[in-house]
Amino acid sequence: MKKNLMTVAVLALVLVNLVLTAVLTITILPETKKANELITRVCSAIDLELRSGAVNADTMRVPLDKVATYDIEEMTINLKDSGDGKKHYATVAVSLSMNTESDGYKEYGGEKMGERLSLIKNQINSIISGYTYEEFTADQQAVQNAILAGLQQLFNSDFIVSVGFSTVTSQ
Repeated sequence: MKKNLMTVAVLALVLVNLVLTAVLTITILPETKKANELITRVCSAIDLELRSGAVNADTMRVPLDKVATYDIEEMTINLKDSGDGKKHYATVAVSLSMNTESDGYKEYGGEKMGERLSLIKNQINSIISGYTYEEFTADQQAVQNAILAGLQQLFNSDFIVSVGFSTVTSQ
């Protein structure tokens, strides 16, 4: 009789524990979702990246004495139609920073970049023309990162470590 009573008491405690766990889950889960949304909005407001491990200029630190630059003269590029009925364009002069100790630099870098200038310009043109005026002016770093990724894919190498705009005019 004592064992049966003890089994019933344990079963009752297990059920109470199950109910309390369900109540906690139901009350805490919506608050956690709200907190995650708030964190996402704050990060986007201060322009933080929520991704980790992405290849960009910050993750590929190269000593300054190992960096060579290649400047591309100003290019005028039509921007994607934003629906406001106006034609928008951007005039940019691009500067590529390259790691001189990379194998890709030995193959493509330095004076050899001039041989592929039309390919580079075409890649830059196609990436920038995919942005609207509002997108381009709001986040130029994202445009630079997209150009960096496109050029790294074009050369199938990561010897280009950053892309910068030495001059930018958009209208």
